[in-house]
Amino acid sequence: MKAFGAKVGRGIHVYPKVRIWAPWNLVIDDEAGIANGAILYSQGLIRIGKRAVISQGVHLCAGTHDYSTKGFPLVTKAIMIGDHAWIAAEAFVHPGVTVGEGTVVGARSVVTKDLPDWKVCSGFPAEVLKERSKESV
Repeated sequence: MKAFGAKVGRGIHVYPKVRIWAPWNLVIDDEAGIANGAILYSQGLIRIGKRAVISQGVHLCAGTHDYSTKGFPLVTKAIMIGDHAWIAAEAFVHPGVTVGEGTVVGARSVVTKDLPDWKVCSGFPAEVLKERSKESV
């Protein structure tokens, strides 16, 4: 990944079947893990925080199109995944979203807006369900 421009920290674990669209738009901080089947559609910047977990089948999509303009031009918006966050299996994260530090996103959730720090969130669209303890990490 480094050979293609990704910025990666120490001790990361990226499984071999992760799909990365543009590694030069990817930053992975120390000890983060990304499971098989994850799609990092990094048309715009994707930053994955320290000790964050991206589970199997997660789709982080940092690009969209302006459907209101002729030619539907590409619009990129950065995705930020906070330190100690966990994006569970098959969740979809929209362009421009920040998932807060320590936040857990439930399996198959659709994240359309920013999520605060240290929460457990789930649903379509994802919403805060409860607090998450910092002692859990």
